[in-house]
Amino acid sequence: MYNIESKIKTFYKNNVVLPKGQKTHLFRLKNLNIDRLEEGIGEYNSENGTSYKIVETITQGSVAMSTVVQNESSDYDIDVAIVFDKDALPESTIATKNMVVKALRKKCSQFNVEPEAKTNCIRITYEEGYHVDFAVYRRTKDLFDNYVYEHCGSEWRKRDPKAITKWFLDSNKEKEYKLRIVVRLLKMFSKSRDGWVMPGGLVQSVLVEENFEEDERIDKMFYRTIESIRNRLIHNKEIFNPADASQSLKLIKKDDDRLRKLQDRLTVYMNKLDVLFKEDCTYKQAVGAWNDFFNHSYWQEQYDKAEEIRMMKESAFSGADEELIYYESEEFIQYFFPVEKRYQLTLECNVEQDGFRVTTLMNILKQGKWLSPQKTLNFFISLNTVPKPYDIYWKVKNRGEEAKRRNCLRGQIVKTNSETHTETTQFKGEHYVECFIIKNGVCVAKSKINVPISHRS
Repeated sequence: MYNIESKIKTFYKNNVVLPKGQKTHLFRLKNLNIDRLEEGIGEYNSENGTSYKIVETITQGSVAMSTVVQNESSDYDIDVAIVFDKDALPESTIATKNMVVKALRKKCSQFNVEPEAKTNCIRITYEEGYHVDFAVYRRTKDLFDNYVYEHCGSEWRKRDPKAITKWFLDSNKEKEYKLRIVVRLLKMFSKSRDGWVMPGGLVQSVLVEENFEEDERIDKMFYRTIESIRNRLIHNKEIFNPADASQSLKLIKKDDDRLRKLQDRLTVYMNKLDVLFKEDCTYKQAVGAWNDFFNHSYWQEQYDKAEEIRMMKESAFSGADEELIYYESEEFIQYFFPVEKRYQLTLECNVEQDGFRVTTLMNILKQGKWLSPQKTLNFFISLNTVPKPYDIYWKVKNRGEEAKRRNCLRGQIVKTNSETHTETTQFKGEHYVECFIIKNGVCVAKSKINVPISHRS
């Protein structure tokens, strides 16, 4: 297969992955509407003498799995689970959804379309094309003191709001964080033509996970995976919930048609990639084939430029603008444990360097300074009101271009049961460290401390 991985990497980094600014905007919209809902419920309670209270909010869907891709129509879905205690809600699903709708409408009067109840969610629609979908859940404890969740649809159905996201994050980690890359590329193909109606993001993610083909080269990994998906769909179009194998993800008759369209369109446009397997394939033919497949201006630009580099050695050109792909390994506590901040937890950090007096990170930040490299950071819990016994988890998240270049974003959550954690400042970025206290299977306290590091030594 003609090696054009460097161009695939550039395309992926610049035209597929959602830019930080857009990610921030999506999370801002999510948080803004959670605040609106909570305030609206407060007003609803005051007017009706009720005491409804959201006890958990859990980001779901493509935003939670970080598989959202760039989309010129801005048609992004932001899915949020809102959880109430079971004994605090009406038994009727209709009454429950109506309560949430009325609460939202108190704070969303400026919208052209009022918040409305759907079968499985309450939707807020933005004029720009964004959707915020609140899925309502209720919870109660079983005999083993574990929470059991039920989703508010046409009826109450047992469903864990964290399960699918945790399945994806675990599988992505197992596949060395490459699963998300292939999912994003497939979603870009599925959005590549106006008027295409394809299977939803979850179905595509399940198909990629089931048929994932490992390869060191991203272009080969993607091709082999979609080939496997296409072949699978020829013989089997049933898709099951990865968190509940008894539940089909095909909810309506149109889902079969969408799967058939995915199969047919993969067949048609993979045929255009056949030239990549010819021994005499040229660089121009290769970028032309990927242009036919993705139908994106990036590939058209590469094709138009091909004549300019016709006399150059393709091997030298292919490495000239090599892109480094970083693997997004961040984990989130809410997908491992329910989060209920019942107790206080505070972190402090001592900064050490040979020949210098020990100082605190807080003192450095108060002076408006950033840390320089080659310092030792000793994080420790300075305040913890959680009664023992409990478990302690730590998370270290690196951010910034240098962390991406080194493929060292980190962000995994690790159980240490230690009240201290040591790190060394290495490279520039607005990094942070978090600590979580887990008691009886619930995150009852958490704290975060920012660690900004500059280039200066």
